[in-house]
Amino acid sequence: SKEIGELLPELYLHGLSKGDFELAMRGLLGDGAPLSAASIQRLKARWELEYAKWKEEDLSDFEPVYMWADGIYVKAGLGKDKAALLVIIVAMSDGSKKVIAVESGYRESKESWAKVLRLIKERGLRFPRLLVADGHLGIWSALSDVYPEVEEQRCWNHKITNVLDQFPKRLRSEAAELLCEMPYAPTKAECETMKAQFTKRFVNDYQKAVETLDRDWERMVTFYMFPKEHWTHIRTTNVVESPFSTVRLRTDAARRMRKVANATALIWKVLLVVEKRFRKLNAPHILRDVYEGVKFVDGEKVSEEKAA
Repeated sequence: SKEIGELLPELYLHGLSKGDFELAMRGLLGDGAPLSAASIQRLKARWELEYAKWKEEDLSDFEPVYMWADGIYVKAGLGKDKAALLVIIVAMSDGSKKVIAVESGYRESKESWAKVLRLIKERGLRFPRLLVADGHLGIWSALSDVYPEVEEQRCWNHKITNVLDQFPKRLRSEAAELLCEMPYAPTKAECETMKAQFTKRFVNDYQKAVETLDRDWERMVTFYMFPKEHWTHIRTTNVVESPFSTVRLRTDAARRMRKVANATALIWKVLLVVEKRFRKLNAPHILRDVYEGVKFVDGEKVSEEKAA
């Protein structure tokens, strides 16, 4: 059945051995369940074929508005050189979200990200209005080569973590309180005022923390150019991180997925299961304006007269 078909990859990624997998399925389906090591191998082979076909699907009909990219590290199946799984999710003009890329890449390098971006461009994906990603330089360098028209937003969660790493434990609570207020400021000017206050408080004793916050600052406040109804979605890479928490729970325990291709296809299968539960973006009716290039300042739509 469809439901059991969706359950199979999750059970396998949970790290069950082939014998345990069969035992678990017999518990669900009864002793007549036609599962064996050979049938499981055939199932894995089918997923790999489906994954290969999925990577060639035409994307020219998509109307992407926002795009999230992240490099996810899992313990199983991606090789000894710490390969990352490079994942891209897009939000469409109707508010729905789709996984469009799941590729293994070496340490989130520019070359790895450029390859992923070129592949989706070759499949016909038009450029979205905004990319949200973390601070790894690889994605930003690759983006400027492949999709130079796209605005860039760095993830606030990653930035806050990086800044707090420069403080001793006794000051992290105070610093975190100030940092976490910044992305919730109602205007870009107020956000920058909060940054100035943070700088004044810590610049003398914790200059590295201040420099970390200041580094790449323009990418931190890009979200103010988009509707405030969407800020909760585009300030961070949670759109990717959240579904991947499900994957990590399973792959961290698995020790049998040794080949990159096998692990990638299996993880892709789980992500497609999770994708069906993605909720739409807030205020989807505004996405058409964003897609068509309507200007926003501090989250508010700019009238055509002011824009001119």
